[in-house]
Amino acid sequence: MGQTDEQKLLEQEAKYCSYGDTVHYLEPAKFFTRCKGSFLYDSQDTPFLDLQMWYSAVNFGYANERLNNALKRQIDTLPQLASQYLHKEKVELAERLCLSMKNAWGEDGRVHFNVGGSQAVEDSLKLVRNASKGKTLMLAFEGGYHGRTLGASSITSSYRYRRRYGHFGDRGMFIPFPYCFRCPYKMNRDTCNMFCADQFERLFETEYYGLWDPRANEAEYAAFYVESIQGTGGYVVPPEGYFPRLKRILDEHKILLVDDEIQMGFYRTGKLWGLQHFGVKPDVLIFGKAMTNGLNPLAGIWAREELINPGVFPCGSTHSTFASNPLGTAVALETMRMLEEDDYEARINALGAYFLDGLKDLASRYAIIGDVDGLGLALRMEICAADGFTPDKAMLDRMVDEGIKGDMVVNGQKYGLVLDVGGYYKNVITLAPSLHITRAEIDLGLHLLDLLLQRVSTS
Repeated sequence: MGQTDEQKLLEQEAKYCSYGDTVHYLEPAKFFTRCKGSFLYDSQDTPFLDLQMWYSAVNFGYANERLNNALKRQIDTLPQLASQYLHKEKVELAERLCLSMKNAWGEDGRVHFNVGGSQAVEDSLKLVRNASKGKTLMLAFEGGYHGRTLGASSITSSYRYRRRYGHFGDRGMFIPFPYCFRCPYKMNRDTCNMFCADQFERLFETEYYGLWDPRANEAEYAAFYVESIQGTGGYVVPPEGYFPRLKRILDEHKILLVDDEIQMGFYRTGKLWGLQHFGVKPDVLIFGKAMTNGLNPLAGIWAREELINPGVFPCGSTHSTFASNPLGTAVALETMRMLEEDDYEARINALGAYFLDGLKDLASRYAIIGDVDGLGLALRMEICAADGFTPDKAMLDRMVDEGIKGDMVVNGQKYGLVLDVGGYYKNVITLAPSLHITRAEIDLGLHLLDLLLQRVSTS
């Protein structure tokens, strides 16, 4: 496909495609023609190292042969089946997921499937409303992202996802996330004694703060939706001790903890589930994205047995035609088998530490890098003004634009770099490379980031 072909396609897109289902960060948008491992390739066959892997949907590398073959086998055996019937891949996948929860938290529960992350969030909202006898109010974090359907957008903090459509039900109450680099209370991480948790707990001291009726011993809110590490919010890692404190407050006031692992699940953080790092267990867990390595839209929820057993959440409580489709469940089952055969925890923690050390070295050399942090291979680089703190979105936009040109030369080879933009001020590079990335590819990524930083710092 040459430049003339691409121009024609861009003209066709401008005329025939809704922009509502597309994220146009670039103008014009970039075409790619093939992919393999950690790389995307354009029509000139220039390799672009992808350090965001489809927002962490392709954790195990593009065109992963093992997972692709699982999809091909299923196409040739049982590619389609109405969901009132059963197929073994669904049942075996559900068992493996439930056993992973049992191993992580010692809790029995059940799994419920749907086609995408937002749809799974919708299912979780139904489940917690049902469990709380119809309470419709939810707590969530500032900076949190849980999807763009009408229900999911009500607990996603960004107003822009709701502005055109109004509210479907009740808007969530948003609590400040423990974002220590940009503490909303202007406190110091080393001396604050978890001031943000104190402020949340204060809301239950008296009925006049609106969350709690001490006479009835009942909260007005059904659940608190969390991400163990904020995704779209900029891969913000909470301080040690915060989640145990939060969970204690929630348990004392009979509010469910719903853990959204759509971005951080399946070893992105170095553990199968991100919340495992923080010493608390969820009541409900939402998963998706990387489960099928991006080959099929499949997501779902796990919930404790008392919340989801057929006696309280019976057949037909929520449903989708393609919810537990055989192609998706077959690939996801192969993913779970693959994860059980290798020590992903050791691998990801070692690669993440190596990558983070490289980011820290860049931060020591470029004043515009205000913060670097991460857990496993969920990493962040916050781009700031020369003072190292004031957010600089324009600078990050320039880095993204320069990276997608595909004209950086390393050892005689042209490369491009695919980056993702996140953060409260859209000034954070959120790094989610393939979990199968090699150290040589990490070195290449650090080199390319260095070249980008040189360009934008001197231009």
